[in-house]
Amino acid sequence: MSAGVLWGVLALAIWLGILATGFWLCTERDDRVNLAEPDVWPEVVAVIPARDEADVIARSLGSVAAQDYPGPFRAVLVDDNSGDGTGAIARGLSGRVSVLAGAPLPARWTGKLWALSQGIAQAGTPRFLWLTDADIAHAPDTLRRLVGIALTRDRRLVSFMARLHCETWPERALVPAFIWFFMMLYPFNWINRRGPVSGAAGGCVLVERAALEAAGGIAAMRGALIDDCTLGALIKRQGPIWLGLTDRSRSIRPYASAGEIAAMISRSAYAQLRYNPAILALTILGLALVFALPVAMLFAGGTARLLGLAACALMVLAYQPLLRFYRRSPLWGLALPLVAGFYAWCTLLSAWQHVRGRGGMWKGRAQAGAAR
Repeated sequence: MSAGVLWGVLALAIWLGILATGFWLCTERDDRVNLAEPDVWPEVVAVIPARDEADVIARSLGSVAAQDYPGPFRAVLVDDNSGDGTGAIARGLSGRVSVLAGAPLPARWTGKLWALSQGIAQAGTPRFLWLTDADIAHAPDTLRRLVGIALTRDRRLVSFMARLHCETWPERALVPAFIWFFMMLYPFNWINRRGPVSGAAGGCVLVERAALEAAGGIAAMRGALIDDCTLGALIKRQGPIWLGLTDRSRSIRPYASAGEIAAMISRSAYAQLRYNPAILALTILGLALVFALPVAMLFAGGTARLLGLAACALMVLAYQPLLRFYRRSPLWGLALPLVAGFYAWCTLLSAWQHVRGRGGMWKGRAQAGAAR
């Protein structure tokens, strides 16, 4: 067997293995869970950290206040030392929302987690805490759905992967892949069953307060840059969790350019690799084998080309369910190798920013070293 055929067999085997995980089918969705209505809806307090969100806070906070939740519900917005009037705008809105001025950021905390910690302390003792970002707008029945899944499925944590803004050309090319790669790293179908795999999506998380306290509270993860998946891991030790796609929660933060998307990715990519150069090298090699090798085989001859073509076909196939969810053309599947190259570059950029002391940059704060 020639070397070309061996490489082709490897490319095909990799994609057969990827398809076997089932993550790409996008079966874990909130609208596919059959819910039972409880006799009594438990108390919920939403906690929303916000720093310099004046352009989106009225819409996002308004969607929280407009929830049609049947049980006791209120919200606390923590104004994390904003300089653009975010707190003033929030205070001017009517509804079930109180605004808390955040204290200065202490050492070894990331800004978001410090704000959440203050908001949770203000929340009192509800059964559930709804942790949601200031740039997410929710349908009126979102909280009802979150609590319904938690009660029906007996979950300590329920998280919705908010639909990201996907209208500009850079967003169409790159944003669905962001979700797809996240699902590859944290398969929703594995997270939602027994086992060690865990994760969450930080834009919309419902967590049982008692489980969070048993896990050590927000302080147990105070320096985590990838706070959502860290929270998912902590809570899964307390009991089962659930993560799924949704149309109910949507990001209202647009990305006008590929540079803005690169900044979003590079903020936490190296943290995902534990700031380890060896893991970084293996990751780049892995991306090359998964996405570049099948394309390279197309330029080989005979059987190697056929194997490469089969691997490329599986690659395009695996991207289709998420493209349908985002209502994007199936032809974007052909661009996945190029998109993977962009994400590899963003990962290298993340490592370079960390070396320069600018890792985890967000709203003027370099946070990558908070827990180190």
